[in-house]
Amino acid sequence: MKRLLTGIILSCAASGNLAGASPKPNFVVILADDLGYGDMQCNNPQRGKIPTPHMDRLAAEGMRFTDGHSSSGVCSPSRYTLLTGRYHWRTRLQSGIVGVFGEPLIAPDRLTIAGLAKQHGYRTACVGKWHLGRDWGVPQEKRELFHVGRNVAAATDEHRAAWREVFSKPMANGPTARGFDEYFGTDVPNWPPYCFIENDRTVGIPSELLPARLLTPHLASLQGPALKGWKLEPILPALGDRACQFIARQAQARQPFLLYLPLTSPHTPLAVNDEWKGRSSLGMVYPDFVMETDAVIGRVLDALQRSGVAENTLVFFTSDNGCAPYIGAKEMEAKGHFPSGPLRGYKADVWEGGHRVPYVVRWPGVVQPGRVCRQLVHQADIMATLADVLGVKLPDNAGEDSFSLLPLLRGEDKPIRPNAVSCAGRGTAGLRQGPWKLIFGPGGGGYDKDSGDIPVQLYNIDNDLGETKNLAAQKPERVAEMKALMEKLIADGRSTPGAPQKNDAEVKIHKGGVPPPAKKAVRAKAKRSSGK
Repeated sequence: MKRLLTGIILSCAASGNLAGASPKPNFVVILADDLGYGDMQCNNPQRGKIPTPHMDRLAAEGMRFTDGHSSSGVCSPSRYTLLTGRYHWRTRLQSGIVGVFGEPLIAPDRLTIAGLAKQHGYRTACVGKWHLGRDWGVPQEKRELFHVGRNVAAATDEHRAAWREVFSKPMANGPTARGFDEYFGTDVPNWPPYCFIENDRTVGIPSELLPARLLTPHLASLQGPALKGWKLEPILPALGDRACQFIARQAQARQPFLLYLPLTSPHTPLAVNDEWKGRSSLGMVYPDFVMETDAVIGRVLDALQRSGVAENTLVFFTSDNGCAPYIGAKEMEAKGHFPSGPLRGYKADVWEGGHRVPYVVRWPGVVQPGRVCRQLVHQADIMATLADVLGVKLPDNAGEDSFSLLPLLRGEDKPIRPNAVSCAGRGTAGLRQGPWKLIFGPGGGGYDKDSGDIPVQLYNIDNDLGETKNLAAQKPERVAEMKALMEKLIADGRSTPGAPQKNDAEVKIHKGGVPPPAKKAVRAKAKRSSGK
């Protein structure tokens, strides 16, 4: 009877239905960029050599998920799914990422976690990397003036006139049109425009090209409009400043808030500030940048504590995909640090190293500190979790692939989702069902060229976490069953119970990869990022 009463009290408190209970919890979602599963030290104690005390502190104070996944091995698709609770491959973006000056990926009528929170009186903010497109207002006939080739030495009067015309106007269908009351960030820090964006306007009008010294491996990738004197190192600290200011302001206003903090790091540009240079024991830039990223996370956690709202704030921490191989992954491994931990593959792969990511939830009073959960979870699940906490039911056309984490957060240890889909950068699907994982093509589908004529790969993740033994030939019935399941998930337009929904485009992720142009785009980006 005592256990039953305690459960009822927790349930009511979580949904705000108990008389005299705490006010609605605040929500903070911190999304690292290209942080590998094994880069968070507590995920990889034996083969992780980068100190991450603040990430580890968050895990010690909350629940660490060891089987948590992003929707893709690359950036934009994972961001779409996290914000909407819907798999990215139900949209037009079934491979690759949103391109430079790309169009909005989130439809105007699509509910996001920010829109959901706003419906319940929350102030919502996005601080950091958006990379989901917007209406930039760049005329098609003038695109070459914005996406400039490296052979152009300096900005001309024609460049400046075009930039002034576009960047002096508001840009529609960005974060503030997708549920966020306010936005501050750089959109994509290694792409133009090289300036901050606040709400729907650039902070200043770009007038120069980025200095050539910044268009080098692991820094900026594409040439284009930049503010005069633009530097890369101040970006990450500025995001930390703005996040802490938002928390303090909302705490003072006593208004519940949702803060989505998609950090620009440790993705390129690997622009480490002086105080963090050489701080790791590995003698490489990337580990230093991971440590600087960890420090920014610590600043945000301290801001919650200092503002007196930490005890009533539900914090999610995760990463959009695995560590990029081109930043020196093999060199780090030679020095004893394995950014993917025990997993096969890296960023962009459909193998586990591409999309099994750090995943931590802290909620004082509900989540027992120091818990480790091995159940299958997904970033899509954040949407349904927030709805569950708020005590509301999502409509049929929202969060179609989102399952609430709340039972797990309260201490249950039963599966919340029967299956999950995560894709390679080039679009190849990987379907999980219990311990089984079916990959709909050969290879990892990432930056390395796929070889061989293996039509599918089947692994038992419980017995073979490193994905070394393809069991497809031995278990044709299992393969057939999972292929049928994938067809159903596509046809239903959802993986959760509810009325069938339509996908935005024909889904091809289970048909051997993606069209050649997308493959070229992903590989071209890899070459630019690695300097090859």
